[in-house]
Amino acid sequence: MTIKNQFKTVILLGLLTGILLWIGSFWGQSGLLFALVFSILMNFFAYWFSDKIALAIYRAKHVTEEEAPKLYRIVREVSHLAKIPMPKVYIIPSNILNAFATGRGKNHSAVAATQGILDALNDDELKGVIAHEVSHIKNSDILIQSVAATIAGVIGYIAMIARWGAIFGGFGGRDRRGGSGIELLILAILTPILATIIRLAISRSREYLADESGAKLLHNGYGLANALEKLEKGAQQMPLRPTSATETTAHMMIVSPFRGGGLVTLFSTHPDVKSRVKRLRSMNF
Repeated sequence: MTIKNQFKTVILLGLLTGILLWIGSFWGQSGLLFALVFSILMNFFAYWFSDKIALAIYRAKHVTEEEAPKLYRIVREVSHLAKIPMPKVYIIPSNILNAFATGRGKNHSAVAATQGILDALNDDELKGVIAHEVSHIKNSDILIQSVAATIAGVIGYIAMIARWGAIFGGFGGRDRRGGSGIELLILAILTPILATIIRLAISRSREYLADESGAKLLHNGYGLANALEKLEKGAQQMPLRPTSATETTAHMMIVSPFRGGGLVTLFSTHPDVKSRVKRLRSMNF
């Protein structure tokens, strides 16, 4: 299953790249290069400073072993099993039930858990959650999400230019060489939507992979499965208030912090909790 999810990520990144190449053939090299440089610079900044930004958004406090002995012990134990340097440990002063990992890589990482999750979960469940987050770090998911966001960002930026081109008659793309106006419409409207769906699919694929990797670290999927059920219930009873900041960082959480349902799931950064629980409980060790 792990290989399947890795393969799925490669395919989805390939689809994003294919969309970008199609745009390049439509728009020409100069416009694509400008958008590419702009988006890469934007995401380069996000990659290097996203951990500090995310931790600041949720007012996470860096804690020592003396301040949070149980959480600290579990993070140390799980990171040792994963054979990665121990991440920094943070506690978010909130009663919502959630956790996330962040950082540039294995040597610059952090795990943050809310006070609510520490109060609601038993040791096995908390260990399952931490194993999931440590797996994100080990699997380089932050880098993969940055690459996906960069490509999707380029597509979205060029689509914005294309919309202005449609208003003012184009900027030298295929429309001036006899191209169809339908192509411009697809470029301006449909491609950023498709890119977003693919990027979210990559995020969901990495969540499945982190579930599997975390369960394999502990040789037990039931702790995480039980935790996910509690976390989903908590998100429905006490959802996070959507803001521009929380919506931007929601993909980092172990479960979606917002109350979902209906068509919202299509644009969710997380797979359905029921399917995640089913997969975890069906794993053999």
